[in-house]
Amino acid sequence: MDLQQLIQDEIALAGTDPEIQERIRRLERRRITPTTVIPQRRFLFRLFDKPCFPRGELVAVTGRAKSGKTFLTSILMSLCLCEESLSVRRIEADPLHLLWFDTEQSEESTQEILRDRVLRMCQDSSAIDSFLAERCDVYNVRAEFWQDRMPLLEVAIRHDKPDLVILDGIRDLVNDINDGVLSQEVIERLMHLASEQGCCIVCVLHQNKASEDKNLRGWIGTELTYKSFEVYECEKDADRIFSWKQVMTRKYDILDTLRFTVNDQGLPELTNIPPSALSKKKATAHLPINREYMIGGEVNAVKVFSTLLPDDTTQLRAYELEQKFQELTNIENLNWYGRVRYKALQDLIIEKIVKSEDCVYYKRGPRLRDPASEAGGQPAP
Repeated sequence: MDLQQLIQDEIALAGTDPEIQERIRRLERRRITPTTVIPQRRFLFRLFDKPCFPRGELVAVTGRAKSGKTFLTSILMSLCLCEESLSVRRIEADPLHLLWFDTEQSEESTQEILRDRVLRMCQDSSAIDSFLAERCDVYNVRAEFWQDRMPLLEVAIRHDKPDLVILDGIRDLVNDINDGVLSQEVIERLMHLASEQGCCIVCVLHQNKASEDKNLRGWIGTELTYKSFEVYECEKDADRIFSWKQVMTRKYDILDTLRFTVNDQGLPELTNIPPSALSKKKATAHLPINREYMIGGEVNAVKVFSTLLPDDTTQLRAYELEQKFQELTNIENLNWYGRVRYKALQDLIIEKIVKSEDCVYYKRGPRLRDPASEAGGQPAP
């Protein structure tokens, strides 16, 4: 705007109430035209080669309890130091400054996740010490009163100047998740912080408890959904395979789903499960049941699991055993498979190995390890 235009505007405002004049000036500073120079949006990461987690914005992470939300945020936190984690890449060359504001877990749990998961995912890095000293700020505020947490978060962000903020969880910034006025205030303060400091604030919030309702919980969840740049959903299936997918975005649609399991060390790792297990199930749905593995209308469990577990050293993850069972027998019905597996465990045909809470394997049981029992071929009802 040139000097002449400024003079004309001031003349036009002459005699107007001073408060109205100030509001008009504020509006002019917010005016957008086709030629307005606006800084290009910058993203922190790439998921399936699509930019995601932008600076200056809120991003929501949701899911049921124990669905992998903390695993997702651990991956993001590791990317502040590592260039790549589980096929997710950091865009900027230099490490990012991380601020983790934990309102939910105990101090011990926060420390264990930082030490035994996030840093171990970057164990090959020689810059861990400098990262911890200069670019990593972790606060556990569960012991603080709810009304003190938002002011503490504002001070932390303005003082530490992070690139990525993990707010786990946003629900603990309010005393009532259905308080519409307070929920709106909290979201607006977070939006202002993200914009002012140029950081990405990742807000973790549970989904509603009803199984058919995947909306974010409470009024604050509604506000967060409306104001977030992206929303990501976490899920865990019966065989402890975790899924991370984008369910809402204002820019780049990410259609693929990242799937991972947890290894014996408690660290997430990409799984070799097919991109769409449903396609394989549909492929077997119209095939006749393989009668070679049936006796009297029931599955011959000894023969099936002898084939799937060919020797005493073979171990299969739970989802691998299910898939191979379907491929071998052409039985799509998972309830049928579940009954066969349960009876096979009871009859000592197979054994379950629980290596950790999220890591379950199956191997041959005593009946299959004894060659004399394999000839019997007794069916499992």
